[in-house]
Amino acid sequence: MSRIRLLSASAALLLVAACAPTLGPPPPPPPGGGPATAGVFRAEDFSWSAVPGSGRVDGRLTYKAGQTRYSCTGAGVVLTPETPWTRRRMSILYTSADRAALPADEVRARTPSAPSGDYSAFVKRAVCDANSAFSFSGLANGAWYVITVAKPVSGSGPDIAVMRRVEVRGGRTVKVEL
Repeated sequence: MSRIRLLSASAALLLVAACAPTLGPPPPPPPGGGPATAGVFRAEDFSWSAVPGSGRVDGRLTYKAGQTRYSCTGAGVVLTPETPWTRRRMSILYTSADRAALPADEVRARTPSAPSGDYSAFVKRAVCDANSAFSFSGLANGAWYVITVAKPVSGSGPDIAVMRRVEVRGGRTVKVEL
């Protein structure tokens, strides 16, 4: 390939790359050492989440089971930073580290087998409004777990613990439906 053709091809690739949409830098990788330290609570793994950012999570509970609609009106919603420890905890409690909707009693029953640690200082809290909507702002870039307990609107059926992993990137707003 001639030098001119090589330079032309390189320039074309740079132009294409420059036009590609960007969501900002990727979120930080989960701190810590990986699987070997996943069961160990380390407060320093949460430090990235304590830095104020411009990210936001706007969410709404839309969960249905068959014909039964659910609501989180007046219920608490927590936003927990992802670390190797919390990822392991979510895997045990919800049998998934990405998303789940399980009877709340089942999740509570697994709590003793999940790794323990005091991460409450890093958890953000909100309350579902009358439309089962919630919001968190001032978030650092990174992965977070949104968790709430939904109750059946009709009054019959089990309470459902709903969890979903979300990623905040580039200080943008993330819309999430649970």
